[in-house]
Amino acid sequence: MAEKGKNFIPQKVKRPKFSFYWIYAILAIVFIVIQYTNYTNPVKEVTWTRFEEMLIKQDVEKIVIVNKERAEVYIKKNIIQHDTAYKDFNKHSFGSSGSSNPQFFYQIGSEDIFHGLLKDTRDSVVSRMKRDSVPIAQIAQFQKQYPYPPSTDTRKDFFGDILGYLLPIIILIGAWFLIMRFMSKGSGGGGQIFNIGKSKAQLFDKDSTSVSITFNDVAGLEEAKVEIMEIVDFLKNPSKYTNLGGKIPKGALLVGPPGTGKTLLAKAVAGEAKVPFFSISGSDFVEMFVGVGASRVRDLFRQAKEKAPCIIFIDEIDAIGRARGRNAITGANDERENTLNQLLTEMDGFGTNAGVIILAATNRADILDRALMRAGRFDRQIHVELPDLEERKAIFKVHLKPLKLDPGLDVNFLAKQTPGFSGADIANVCNESALIAARKNKTTIEKQDFLDAIDRIIGGLEKRNKIISAHEKKVIAYHESGHAAVSWLLEYANPLVKVTIVPRGKALGAAWYLPEERQITTYEQMFDEITSAVGGRASEEIFFGKISTGALNDLEKVTKQANAMVVYFGLNKEIGNISYYDSTGQNEYSFQKPYSEKTAEIIDQEVRKIVEEAYVRAKKLLSENRDKVEKLANFLLDREVIFREDLETIFGKRPWDPDEEKTLPAPQPELPANTNNPAPEETIKSD
Repeated sequence: MAEKGKNFIPQKVKRPKFSFYWIYAILAIVFIVIQYTNYTNPVKEVTWTRFEEMLIKQDVEKIVIVNKERAEVYIKKNIIQHDTAYKDFNKHSFGSSGSSNPQFFYQIGSEDIFHGLLKDTRDSVVSRMKRDSVPIAQIAQFQKQYPYPPSTDTRKDFFGDILGYLLPIIILIGAWFLIMRFMSKGSGGGGQIFNIGKSKAQLFDKDSTSVSITFNDVAGLEEAKVEIMEIVDFLKNPSKYTNLGGKIPKGALLVGPPGTGKTLLAKAVAGEAKVPFFSISGSDFVEMFVGVGASRVRDLFRQAKEKAPCIIFIDEIDAIGRARGRNAITGANDERENTLNQLLTEMDGFGTNAGVIILAATNRADILDRALMRAGRFDRQIHVELPDLEERKAIFKVHLKPLKLDPGLDVNFLAKQTPGFSGADIANVCNESALIAARKNKTTIEKQDFLDAIDRIIGGLEKRNKIISAHEKKVIAYHESGHAAVSWLLEYANPLVKVTIVPRGKALGAAWYLPEERQITTYEQMFDEITSAVGGRASEEIFFGKISTGALNDLEKVTKQANAMVVYFGLNKEIGNISYYDSTGQNEYSFQKPYSEKTAEIIDQEVRKIVEEAYVRAKKLLSENRDKVEKLANFLLDREVIFREDLETIFGKRPWDPDEEKTLPAPQPELPANTNNPAPEETIKSD
């Protein structure tokens, strides 16, 4: 065994905390045992037959009737010492003072009846002795020693009486405390009902923190990390900034879509900062009892002031930070608003919170109260947006570290295949790819596993066992071919990756596109996207003369997009350069539209006009390329999955495609007609 060094410090073993409730329970059990058990004298109950036998044999010294309830029987001392029938009482019958204790007791029903039984037994024995010609002196001696009439005694058991009154009350009080403890479990302050107003924030102290995440584990958020790291530096080196007359910011608000890493940044702060870190959710302040939320806010800031300098992190602050006065029913008496008022006062009120920095995260900054957003409370708003191409590469590198990857895997390829993915989505892709590779009994994770994972997350799980008739399958093939053909023939439509008619999730067929990452969008780009979306329904009408319900998702998407073009983006000539978008979120709680009924009619007409123009345009494109669309649909029926190279073979290369898009998946080798469907994991092939 290796020798321990001089600097070896043995780790302290954490022992469970002793509870004093066990002491109370043990004392109660001892009192009850003492009351109802006599260990010094084992008094036994005797039947009347046995009692009568002892009376006839003249073994009984005396009888004492106690409280008219029981008769205590005392056996003669010499009988106990010599008769083997009483051997159990040889050591326990007499006390240190010489007075004997009762050895038996007989439970009497009535004192008069018991007297009668004793008298009858005596008279019966005397009569038998006279018949047997027993000497008169012996009969007199028997009558003299016979214990009749018995003596009586009235005893008071003060301890038993008190315990009899108090024990039910103690049990009721104990049961009430136990029920209240379970009901208030998790309500803060150790789960006690009396501490329900205490803060439920989790403290990560510099000596006992269990957070191992650092800023090195946060990828793709370089600008946000700079500001967050500066706040940590404020707490570590305050004199660096205060010497110049600057003040430490009081709060920073992390704003961004779900899954972009807001909470991860807060965890990195907890892991990097050498100051106490309080973590709490906005919903933890809300309780069914009035005033609890405000009380928890006060208690949280009281603890923070005691440990200053420190950081308080409030996740999902919109749970209590919504703008006040919007609910016409509850008004200002809303418990949530009282909690918000207390939070506003604690952050920047009459008192000071020197050394306490507030971090908060939300994805609904537009609905927060303006008093909460002002400078002096949240001095900084740090926007955490969806990662771009380079940021996705960095995020992939972080999540690919623990995975066993194929040596030829290209991170750039994976980043290009995941536009619009958040950091949480990329982590899910990496995990799903590992699960898929393990399902195939692979030793490493290959590129195809990542492609299958992306398809699984976007479209759902393949359902090859779903029952679809031949006609329905044909309609689905022409529908998806319409989407693919129209998007291929339009300049601003998103580039196609692949098309499938294998049911996946709730969709009977799907087309994958690789959208261009752009910051602004023109009318022509949005109109091409709408035209591509209605291409499926247009294809059904051209080739079958009928339309089906399969375009529900397409119609929902184009309706919302056309409505946004008219109402929000000002891309319609009839409405003009007017936007009815409300960045404050006030319209969500309003029963009225921000425009008149006449304007609403114009909006409906213009939205319908845009969609119909796109539909006519899609039909025209498909009609002009009818033979190619039909060839593509038949090819899709045979293969079930086709790729962008298959469209290049049929329609030719798109003249406006950049060269870097050649990194998209390669096509699957063509299969003979009427070939059985391949396994789900072999459907999508790539080189």
